[in-house]
Amino acid sequence: MKKFAIIAAFILAAFHANAQETQSEDAVKPEDTTKAWHTKGNVSLLLNQSSFSNWASGGENNISGTAGINYDFNYKKDNISWDNKVLASYGLVKTNHSQYEKKTDDRFEFNSLLGKKATGKYWYYSGFLNFKTQFTNGYLYSKDSNDAEVRTKNSGFMSPGYLTFGPGLLWKRDDNLKFNLAPATSKMTFVDRAFTSGIGYVDGSYFGVDQGKAFRYELGFYAAAYYKHDVLANVTFENILSLYSNYLEDPQNVDLDYQLNIIMKINRYLSTNISFQAIYDDNAFRGFQIRQVVGLGVNFNL
Repeated sequence: MKKFAIIAAFILAAFHANAQETQSEDAVKPEDTTKAWHTKGNVSLLLNQSSFSNWASGGENNISGTAGINYDFNYKKDNISWDNKVLASYGLVKTNHSQYEKKTDDRFEFNSLLGKKATGKYWYYSGFLNFKTQFTNGYLYSKDSNDAEVRTKNSGFMSPGYLTFGPGLLWKRDDNLKFNLAPATSKMTFVDRAFTSGIGYVDGSYFGVDQGKAFRYELGFYAAAYYKHDVLANVTFENILSLYSNYLEDPQNVDLDYQLNIIMKINRYLSTNISFQAIYDDNAFRGFQIRQVVGLGVNFNL
C-alpha cells in the first residue's frame, strides 16, 4: 500500500499543479449553462498497405485497417455531474504468408462517473463504473511438425471481462481535467469456464480466476485521472490513467492502466492518430502489456 500511496500522491500532485496553471482557461471558455447534456466524439478509420516486388531488403505484402470510436456523453445541471465515455477499436492485418487474418487491435471500454457537489468549487461525492472486454477471440500462433501455421484460442468476448465500481470523491475542474479516488472499490473478473476447466488452464489461474471457476472478486483502492489538452492549434493529447490495489491479495502489486490518445488534424476529415496503452496486471501477465497504433485516419465527428 505504501507503493500505491506514493504513486497516487505523485499523480494527484501533478494534476493539481496543472490545474493551477490552466485555471485561467475557464475565463475564455464559458460553459453553456442552458444545456444539460453535452456530447462529442469521433469515429476513425486507419488504413495501411505495403507491397514488395523483388525487394532486396525483404518484406511481406500486407494490408491492415483499424476502426475506432471515442465518444463522450456528459450531463451537468445544478449540483449533478455525470460523465460517460465509450472507447472501442478493432483492427485486422492480412499478410501473404499467413492463412489467417490477425488482430492488430481489439478492445471495448465503457466509463461512467457520477458526481454530486460536496464542498468548494470542484469537489463532488462520486460513484463510478468501468467495464472492459474485447469483441472477438484471441489466438496464440505456432508451427506444427510440418511447419504449417496453427492457432490456439486463448481469449474471447467476456474472457476476460472486467467490471469495476465503487463510491468515492471526485475533483473536477471541467470535462477535460478531473481525478477520482474510491477507497472501497469492487473489481470483478469474468471468464468462460472452458478456459479454467480444460486445455486453456495454465499456471494455476486464468487472468486471476481459479481453476474450474468463471468469476473472481476483489476489493481495493482505486484512483483515476483524466486530462485532455490542446498542445497546439490542431494537436490534442488525451491522457487516461487508473490505478488499483487489491486489499484481499498482494496489495503491494498495483494494477496500472495508462492510455494516451493523440490526434493531429490535417483538415476536417483527415488526421494522424496515435494511440498508446500500457497495462500492468500480474493476474494477466507478469510484466507490462503495451499496445501502440499509429496511422493516417479518416475521422467523422459525432
